Amino acid sequence: MPTEIIFVSMLRALVEVAGLMLLLRGTMWLFGAKARAGNFVYDILTVGSMPFIRFTRVVMPRAVSDRYVAAIAFLLLLALWVGLGAAQLALCDARGVRCV
Repeated sequence: MPTEIIFVSMLRALVEVAGLMLLLRGTMWLFGAKARAGNFVYDILTVGSMPFIRFTRVVMPRAVSDRYVAAIAFLLLLALWVGLGAAQLALCDARGVRCV
């Protein structure tokens, strides 16, 4: 398999993991502050997703409230995941490789 297809597949997998971490963090946020306080799993999800939230805060204008930054980060990762999937399919079609 060509290296560019493998590279795009690896990037897509990393984006998928980051998106799932944000999704799980948001799900745990729904349970309330009591459930999040001192929760080891929530802390791991926060550490793993914080670079994407910080990047989104830098990219977004100041008019966007901090309350929505994590949701916007998830939507950006979702769009990136779809875009990488389309790129992977285009590369597979161009090389004549069957990608599943």
